[in-house]
Amino acid sequence: MKLPIFTVDAFTAKAFHGNPAAVCLLENKLDEDMHQKIAREMNLSETAFIRKLHPTDNFTQSSCFGLRWFTPATEVPLCGHATLASAAVLFYKIKNVNSTLTFVTLSGELTARRAQDGIILDLPLYPTHPQDFHEVDDLIKTAIGDTLVQDIRYSPDTRKLLVRLSDTYKRSFLENLKVNTQNLLQVENTGKVKGLILTLKGEPGGQSQAFDFYSRYFAPWVGVAEDPVTGSAHAVLSSYWSQQLGKKDMHGTAVFFQFLKHLNLKLAFLLIYTIYLKM
Repeated sequence: MKLPIFTVDAFTAKAFHGNPAAVCLLENKLDEDMHQKIAREMNLSETAFIRKLHPTDNFTQSSCFGLRWFTPATEVPLCGHATLASAAVLFYKIKNVNSTLTFVTLSGELTARRAQDGIILDLPLYPTHPQDFHEVDDLIKTAIGDTLVQDIRYSPDTRKLLVRLSDTYKRSFLENLKVNTQNLLQVENTGKVKGLILTLKGEPGGQSQAFDFYSRYFAPWVGVAEDPVTGSAHAVLSSYWSQQLGKKDMHGTAVFFQFLKHLNLKLAFLLIYTIYLKM
């Protein structure tokens, strides 16, 4: 059986930059265990599988498809950059004729629509709740040591822990912060936390574009030590920072220690990635 698989670099205009995802088009039903085997072989943070929902569907004419995401270790309920990559493959490589695509996923129906200079995604908005510091003290200290923390929130829908660093820190501090992910699985093994978001309030732009917030994302619980930028994390970050800043239109940037890429969420591989707040 031959399966077409594409590798798409999201959030960049250059090859071998940004956040890569694999996209696999399924003409027929795939054995359940093959999804994980392929994702493990691709060895990217996420591999997306697009499937037809009806026998008469085709990837050029149809507008609604099933979509699943797998890390090398497990299936995940939501991945923004792999959804973006999936839409890019259908629009730009397969030449799908529709202006809007709908993906049926574990997180509900997600839409991707053509824009003048890219693609716009609609993602869910996940609220956060205050988290008792003492319940996650060991996890936070293992990850970032004595770094000053201003706020801690938990997203039960996504099982992500959001840790806001002190406003006294600058962007460069978050960029260069060495985060220990190796021992997190031993410290947190209850299943409550599946992802750790570190975030920081933005700074005035000056000569450059201002950002409302910065972030980094870690998910060793699903086999991804650090993900350069992920839509599921920003679906949580958008909820939090919208409340904190009193804004619905925001610019966020994800900073990635390994390559120090400054990834503007509104710039991508021929794409625009916007999170719309559903409030």
